[in-house]
Amino acid sequence: MAQILAKDVCAVVLAGGMGSRMGGVDKGLQILRGKALANHAIDRLQQQTAGSPGLIAINANRNVGSYAAWGFPVWQDALEGFAGPLAGFATAMAHCAPSALPYLLTVPCDSPVFPLDLLERLSHALASNKADIAVASAEETNKQGETGVRTQPVFCLMRTALAPSLHHFLSQGGRKVDAWTSQHQTVEVAFNLPHDDPQAFFNANTLAQLQSLENP
Repeated sequence: MAQILAKDVCAVVLAGGMGSRMGGVDKGLQILRGKALANHAIDRLQQQTAGSPGLIAINANRNVGSYAAWGFPVWQDALEGFAGPLAGFATAMAHCAPSALPYLLTVPCDSPVFPLDLLERLSHALASNKADIAVASAEETNKQGETGVRTQPVFCLMRTALAPSLHHFLSQGGRKVDAWTSQHQTVEVAFNLPHDDPQAFFNANTLAQLQSLENP
């Protein structure tokens, strides 16, 4: 089984959304425990057990100068109109390919405690299954109190060679992550082992949820 090395991975923090459920603010720049949310994500990427990715960048469509001040590349969507996570995927792929980085890891800016072994487990699953895409999943409880395993589609490791497929999907008006990933050999990686943090994939969609993270 060929091993995927961290140095061959481009990781992008997705901070290009409208933040509509947070009142339209730039979510990645909201402060949690003295640091911007997107900066927490960068820290988690740098601390990955598989090693820090070969390139870490930020996908942002507003306040580019503020993000750039952290010293990482900032990539704006090629598609206009806040087209969603897949637009961020495509933008990152366009930048990764010239750098000869064969893999892209995506994480959202609003989940500041995602697993430190995210890259390790996704890369192992992708390589061992000879898949095109590896997507995280985790246990989640719905409003009815029912607990089940749900995919976390923006926590995704994929081959950058999929860029033409994604470009075509977007050009046809496609926007849903799972609708695109279902077109390729995709493996789901469950983060529901006894040592896994059940809150690892918690995302702060609202200001109230962000506040709840201040005092875990």
